[in-house]
Amino acid sequence: QFRSIFKEFPYFNYAQSKALDDLLYTDRNFVICAPTGSGKTVMFELAITRLLMEAPLPWLNIKVVYMAPIKALCSQRFGDWKEKFGPIGLSCKELTGDTVMDDLFEIHHADIIITTPEKWDSMTRRWRDNSIVQLVRLFLIDEVHVIKDESRGATLEVVVSRMKTVQSSLCRLLENHDTVPSLRFVAVSATIPNAEDIAEWLSDSKMPAVCLKINEDQRPVKLRKVVLGFPCSDSQTEFKFDLTLNYKIANVIQTYSEQKPALVFCATRKGVQQAASVLAKDARFLLSVEQKQRLQRSANSVKDSKLRDLLMYGVAYHHAGMEVSDRKIIEGAFTAGDLPVLFTTSTLAMGVNLPAHLVVIKSTMHYVGGVFQEYSETDILQMIGRAGRPQFDTTATAVIMTRLSTREKYMQMLTGADIIESSLHRHLVEHLNAEIVLHTVSDVTVALEWIRSTFLYIRALKNPTHYGFSSGLDKNGIEAKLQELCLKNLNDLSSFDLIRMDEVNNFKPTETGRLMAWYYIAFDTVKQFFTIKGTETLNELITMISNCTEFLDVKLRTNEKKILNTLNKDKDKITIRFPMEGKIKTREMKINCLIQAQLGCLPIQDFTLTQDTGRIFRNGLRVTRWLTDFLASCKNSFTALLNSLILAKCFRCKLWENSLHVSKQLEKIGVSLSNAMVNAGLTSFKKIEEINARELELILNRHPPFGNQIKESVLHLPKYELVIEQLPKYSDTLAEILVTIKLTNYEQLQTKRTATDFHYVTLVIGDADNKVIFNQKIMDSALLKTGNWTKKIEVKRALKSEDISINLISSDYVGLDIQQAYTAFYLTPKAVISKGVANQKLKAESSLDRYYGSPQGGRCKQEITYKKYGNRECNHRCKNKDVCGHECCKTGVPAKSEMNGDSKFSLYLADLRSRNSILPEPPVKRLKMQMFNEAQKVALKQFVFTPKPALPR
Repeated sequence: QFRSIFKEFPYFNYAQSKALDDLLYTDRNFVICAPTGSGKTVMFELAITRLLMEAPLPWLNIKVVYMAPIKALCSQRFGDWKEKFGPIGLSCKELTGDTVMDDLFEIHHADIIITTPEKWDSMTRRWRDNSIVQLVRLFLIDEVHVIKDESRGATLEVVVSRMKTVQSSLCRLLENHDTVPSLRFVAVSATIPNAEDIAEWLSDSKMPAVCLKINEDQRPVKLRKVVLGFPCSDSQTEFKFDLTLNYKIANVIQTYSEQKPALVFCATRKGVQQAASVLAKDARFLLSVEQKQRLQRSANSVKDSKLRDLLMYGVAYHHAGMEVSDRKIIEGAFTAGDLPVLFTTSTLAMGVNLPAHLVVIKSTMHYVGGVFQEYSETDILQMIGRAGRPQFDTTATAVIMTRLSTREKYMQMLTGADIIESSLHRHLVEHLNAEIVLHTVSDVTVALEWIRSTFLYIRALKNPTHYGFSSGLDKNGIEAKLQELCLKNLNDLSSFDLIRMDEVNNFKPTETGRLMAWYYIAFDTVKQFFTIKGTETLNELITMISNCTEFLDVKLRTNEKKILNTLNKDKDKITIRFPMEGKIKTREMKINCLIQAQLGCLPIQDFTLTQDTGRIFRNGLRVTRWLTDFLASCKNSFTALLNSLILAKCFRCKLWENSLHVSKQLEKIGVSLSNAMVNAGLTSFKKIEEINARELELILNRHPPFGNQIKESVLHLPKYELVIEQLPKYSDTLAEILVTIKLTNYEQLQTKRTATDFHYVTLVIGDADNKVIFNQKIMDSALLKTGNWTKKIEVKRALKSEDISINLISSDYVGLDIQQAYTAFYLTPKAVISKGVANQKLKAESSLDRYYGSPQGGRCKQEITYKKYGNRECNHRCKNKDVCGHECCKTGVPAKSEMNGDSKFSLYLADLRSRNSILPEPPVKRLKMQMFNEAQKVALKQFVFTPKPALPR
């Protein structure tokens, strides 16, 4: 049954045969360090096979996790293993990107979970809340040497340490350790000198991990390494030096390629295209008739016009900013051997597996964070590891092109390698908070125990100076220094109320700390939002979000500035809603511009910017959701809370809250169809529901029953109604209102719903002093039971005015919100008698009616005309006093004389009598009055029948 897994390996190479016994016949943790192209992937497959051999059929309650540092590697493994393990009944699930609630449900039935460190970190921060993580029996770590990476290494280190904690916690919970299934770690790495440290880190209490190191001389394809130094004057910039190397590549390829495929790594995406264009002019490649025909077919299929032209010369480029379909075509042509030379960025080295006979690294400097810096040794080794195709070659060549001054450095690098160190100490604060939230760490002593489970501890004992400790310290001294490091980070967390510490250094998480860990928010982002005033507008919130640490990987490229400036300000085109001053010149301004362009449905004519926008919105959705929960605990931040709720919904819908493109939220409606509906005036769900289905199909150029399907989906959206009623219980400082939310079509939604089961609305009420009176999420599932939800809410009198703002905000849809102003009544007026009355009911209009014209104005904010006559308001309860038939509703009635006894109780009774003395007209009477008034305006003579004279025959 397992033969199909290994069918492409007719024999095991040296590395695989050495590992076979330990992987297939024991359950020991395993670390293998081998050159790229040694068949390390098969090690993982052997470990999976061992697990399946030991587990009883039908393989229930076992899960395998494969973790790789980049998504491209995960996608490649997913496609490969889906084919291999699918036939024997194992399902694979790729879990990358940012956390969404659906992930837990999607992976529940998956046997093999393929993920990145960041994604698994966000999942395992909640491992006590679900059993999925506790079912993991095999944890596979690809490219474990990435632990050295400054930005991503700490996450990899923490998730592995957390998985070890999961195992030990289960052992503590169950007294009989034999009943706890073991968790096995298998890690593979490129050539690193201290693989033994990785093995020591992954060892368990029962048995040390096996460490297998394979030297370069055991590589399946022998690799020749060449370092070429080129002169570069001190005045020459890195840009200019990189350009000069473009004209030397043709000679390098001619010398070392042996007429076989060559892969050239360049520093930037733009550099990739420039180098490919230069080579196409400088060199000519001998191609067979069949190769030319296949390249012609590939050229006809690609969307990029520059790439199409280059393909016919036997040259192409490949980078992450290209269309996915174009990348696939180029990968296929290069793998088939039809494409002699492929230029690519360094990200491909850890991404798609495209081995070549010759690998050229054009310049050892790359552009990171706005500056040029040297490639890390790991990057260099990863790139040269792509040299050699086991199925075609016995030898391969790797050429490094660098400055003459650094040639010796790279010669030495290729003979040895840098020690892999931890970077956890630079990112300890976020990860310590996560462990405190998980209750893994509860005091300083336990914190040190947790530190002992990390790779940081292993390396700090062996190389203390790298972590800022004195070289002469013994083990106890280093542990004391690590404890000091923990305390410093814990104090930082405590100063922002993320944890609470007592006198003996016991600590507990706060709600703010839980939210930070739950939503995977960086500490610097939390610090930024602690400066929030509470009165921020949508524009100000977007500016703050654009400055978040979560978007540090978004770079501003020179060739993007023209497009971004046009989106920001252009008198001839539609631009963003809140234009920024000046030109786009920073990363933060780019992020701000792209957020607004996406929300405003503005076309972005650049695939790289489209990719960046997707990344911004994946992270932004998480940040805005965190922000709404963070502000919910602030009682004096009503404006900011309301705008954060609206912004979080905007990020989810990718539309402004007042957008005309509401139809874009419906299934089968994209940008072009949504534009057609806007042009036809279909700018609200109500208008779409009322239009004839056939007319809708004519507008959209679609065949029946498309119109019926669109109308059906709108019909089954939730429709809310908000009713506010003041109760006869009030004082000088306190009033009580009754808020009722009605789901007007709840009977219709019993059988079919367009919104998801998780859809909810947030009722948020604030006063004129910017205080939050009430804030609660109400699930549709609760409204579906009875059709309404009612709540009595006490309203304290604000200093500025009696006006309150009542808002019902949908979690997922633009166009369903209800926002209403209301004036509460208190016993003692401030200056003039309050116009609010008890038992007053207001039916709120939807937000779209508010933006695009409401058929009836609300009484709450209308100009009161009776004050001009020195009168008071009459007691008629007409819905719209400007159009009713009562003269007193417009001019008022004479003020009453002062009542005897001015006690509060007397005032209360008098008010009750005046409001109940005159009842509103019954509906039948109102209807008769309306018909009579309309009849007066109609000339009845025009309806008299007058027979025409007969025509002569």
